[in-house]
Amino acid sequence: MMKKQEKADRIADILEELYPETPVPLDHSDPYTLLIAVLLSAQCTDKKVNEITPSLFALADNPHDMIDLSVDQIREIIRPCGLSPRKSKAIHGLSHILLDQYKGEVPQSFEALEALPGVGHKTASVVMAQAFGVPAFPVDTHIHRLAWRWTLSTGKNVDKTEKDLKKLFPREKWNKLHLQIIFFGREYCPAKKHDPYTCPICKDMGRRVMFK
Repeated sequence: MMKKQEKADRIADILEELYPETPVPLDHSDPYTLLIAVLLSAQCTDKKVNEITPSLFALADNPHDMIDLSVDQIREIIRPCGLSPRKSKAIHGLSHILLDQYKGEVPQSFEALEALPGVGHKTASVVMAQAFGVPAFPVDTHIHRLAWRWTLSTGKNVDKTEKDLKKLFPREKWNKLHLQIIFFGREYCPAKKHDPYTCPICKDMGRRVMFK
């Protein structure tokens, strides 16, 4: 049986072969618009977020303009993303904080980002990785699910899974791998109707069973 590290190395090779390029799925133009897009993506698809953000960013693509909008105005625009009451308050609130404490710029630290309204560790990790190039391994429910499916982690939560994945993969590959795993999950390894006999990773790992 393949050891966990050997498995991780093999998975990394397969992902690199399938996805040598990893464009950021959320449309954005700078760290601020990325931060807002990632915040909106909670319990919402990237596709839906990309449909909504042009309307929002046409009115406010920076914290100065965002605070000129009311929370109600923001909520109405982002309503299709879900959780709009909470997200609109967070967007308005964090925009105020960026202006008051950071001269309108998105801070480049996990601690500062996670202190912003509506910004958790996963959102902060995405911004640090994709906006600033700082090594991070954002783990959402999809990566959490695949790490368990591939027996790379037995973590009961995303925090434990993140720690396990960081131990298995080189730090310099974290940012790219996080996107590669997301792309792979969508194309080959979905939660439902997954066929391990055709999935490039699951068949290679010898896990020929139907997973829940």
